[in-house]
Amino acid sequence: MPELPEVERGRKIAELVATGQRVRRARCADDRIVFCDQSPRTVSNRLRGRTVRAACRHGKQLWLEFDRGPALLLHFGMTGSLHGYTTDPERPRFWKLELEFENGHRLAMPDPRRFGRIRLRDDPRREPPVSLLGFDPLLEMPDFKGFKALIGRRSISVKGLLLDQGFCAGVGNWIADEILYQSGVAPQRPANELGDAELRAIRRCLGSIVRKAVAVDSVSHRLPKSWLFHHRWGKPEEAVTARGEAIRIETVAGRTTAWVPEVQS
Repeated sequence: MPELPEVERGRKIAELVATGQRVRRARCADDRIVFCDQSPRTVSNRLRGRTVRAACRHGKQLWLEFDRGPALLLHFGMTGSLHGYTTDPERPRFWKLELEFENGHRLAMPDPRRFGRIRLRDDPRREPPVSLLGFDPLLEMPDFKGFKALIGRRSISVKGLLLDQGFCAGVGNWIADEILYQSGVAPQRPANELGDAELRAIRRCLGSIVRKAVAVDSVSHRLPKSWLFHHRWGKPEEAVTARGEAIRIETVAGRTTAWVPEVQS
């Protein structure tokens, strides 16, 4: 599932392809699941002739702002993404939305499994779903005092806390596991029982892991070889980290969780 780094990569693509360009044509697939709030026809009509002013993101939500009218809000779900190209043969399969600009460039969102969502919003930051999200760790990481205050007395597992988009927007399963591995905290621990040193480590790792994944455009082989990421997939029975530590696969907070008891307590 696309997490913050993958969505930030999509934002960069949108910024490169679309910013400053006027929409000549907006093609929308007749999919009333992905187009969940407005009809495909409405989205197409509202976007045609508009000029893209900015490509924005908060957590896993991405949107285009125009010179007038509503913003186009995109959520990738499990299999969504953004593609930039110029010709019909390059159009991705399973496309749900394609914007064609007056300079001939195009921007499309494919979504094979249809878990993504396409919406129009007059003011995305102040309307759901964006208004319901917590802080974005790339854009607005709170200081330690603020970070600790947000946790408060919450007894949820620390893995569940990191996955809670109302607490921190953009963290998904693998990033949460990586944060806890690098900070040395077991995923089952109640958040309100963590000490200041552990909370500082989690906050530090949250920021550094997200920044690194964004810096490499979320290309997996460019992530550090020491990361748990490279060894956590497929529920391997004898999986070990790059340092030879045994990886345990369990369900925590309703999600498949990879962790290393040898270093996480």
